[in-house]
Amino acid sequence: MISPAEAHAPSKIIAMAIADPARPATDVALDATRQGAAIVAFSGASKGWKVGDLMQGSGYFTRLFVSVVGPKGHVYAWSPPEFIGAKKALYGDSLDTLSRDYPLALTPLRSTFADLAFPEPLDLVFQSQNYHDLHLKLLPADTAAKLNAVAFKALRPGGVYLVVDHISAPGDDTAPSRIHRIDPAVLRHEIEAAGFVFDGESSALRNPADDHTKHVFDASVRGHTDQMVYRFKKPG
Repeated sequence: MISPAEAHAPSKIIAMAIADPARPATDVALDATRQGAAIVAFSGASKGWKVGDLMQGSGYFTRLFVSVVGPKGHVYAWSPPEFIGAKKALYGDSLDTLSRDYPLALTPLRSTFADLAFPEPLDLVFQSQNYHDLHLKLLPADTAAKLNAVAFKALRPGGVYLVVDHISAPGDDTAPSRIHRIDPAVLRHEIEAAGFVFDGESSALRNPADDHTKHVFDASVRGHTDQMVYRFKKPG
């Protein structure tokens, strides 16, 4: 956890992470659209935190968290075989790259949804742009519930669960598989059902020009979809 003496300077810590010259150019190019500084700041992450990055993708946020938590913190990046098998470069190869780049600061995890566990209590569990995938037809219907339960168990009391995802129209149950979006009300209900308390949202990735009906890879909205950034806390 961040010390009282450092509590006044999280923005400086995050600015240093964004300015890290070791970041890949591909990550730097995404800063404007992914709003990395704002999202990490909203998570509250700082020096010494233990972070679980679920389905880390290319590792954009993973690298920022490694830098922010520092040598006294740790990051666990996890992807399940269902994702690695479908998109090896994005999930499996990314885990290999991250573990090579951060051999001491990061632990890669590969396990099924049912077998996911962390070796120590976490301060933050993070998901970006993949919660809707838990509702894909190829996965069991209770996948989201199981993963939310894992997140709840993994966090220390008072720990943060931060979820970022593409917004669908209200009541569109087909959106996760059809256009890779999810109804914010559904996401919030599911996470609260796991025992979490809603703790606020950030408008950093909101885009009122997105009408919530297009596929997230549609050229007219790709990289600029309307996204929710929801923060939950484990009571205690």
